Amino acid sequence: MSFADAAQVRSDRTSVPAPREQSAAVQDAVAGLAEVERATRALYEVVAALDLPALRGPSLLPDWSRAHVVTHLARNADALVNLLTWAKTGVEHQMYPSAADRDADISEGAARLPQLLRADLDAACQRFATAARELPPTAWEAEVAHPKSGVLPAHRVPWLRVREVWFHLVDLDHGVGFEDLPAELLEGFLEEAVGQYAGRPDVPSVRVEATFPDGRQRSWGLTADSETSPTVSGAAADVLAWLTGRHSGARLNGTAPTLPKWL
Repeated sequence: MSFADAAQVRSDRTSVPAPREQSAAVQDAVAGLAEVERATRALYEVVAALDLPALRGPSLLPDWSRAHVVTHLARNADALVNLLTWAKTGVEHQMYPSAADRDADISEGAARLPQLLRADLDAACQRFATAARELPPTAWEAEVAHPKSGVLPAHRVPWLRVREVWFHLVDLDHGVGFEDLPAELLEGFLEEAVGQYAGRPDVPSVRVEATFPDGRQRSWGLTADSETSPTVSGAAADVLAWLTGRHSGARLNGTAPTLPKWL
């Protein structure tokens, strides 16, 4: 049985059961966890295909190899377990002790051999699945805090993981691009990306227009005075890649300005 196949079996065994009566928070969490499982299956498939030279090769993130990205995804799963523990116990558990500790853990893990990287990733993903499965329904309504996004309800934690896995799958630069993301997730990802720029003084005044795979179009202003600003437009996947710093915007229509770091 391959790494990806074995992980699928474990994923199926750790799905969160739906309560007989679901609150809106539980419904949102269950939907998010289903998307976590889908993203994790895609992640395992890609990671299983990475040999040592590929893992040591560069990712799309500056100064990070693919092994750094894989290790980061493992540590992010553990960090989100901390938030679920916070929601369950009411005792504050920050995602990471410090930024320095986070960076040190990623650097150390990135030096591992492929089989150890995969085992670490799988174990961390299963810890997250178990923590989610064991969370009491009422705990999904608790408030926790993300170091960059601020306070959020616990039922949004699975969606943080969904975004993390899909975006870093793209960063692995191994056959998955933003155009390969599930079409039904693109709009939410775009809204989140646009929202990260709101109210920031270093953001240029520009409107962005995205065309979705089903032909729909939506537009957003990055600043409050963007109604009359120049428009940058393109396929939703390309707009998302530009907004999140994965490419310069060369594939978009209009002059795409340089954006500050989005997150």
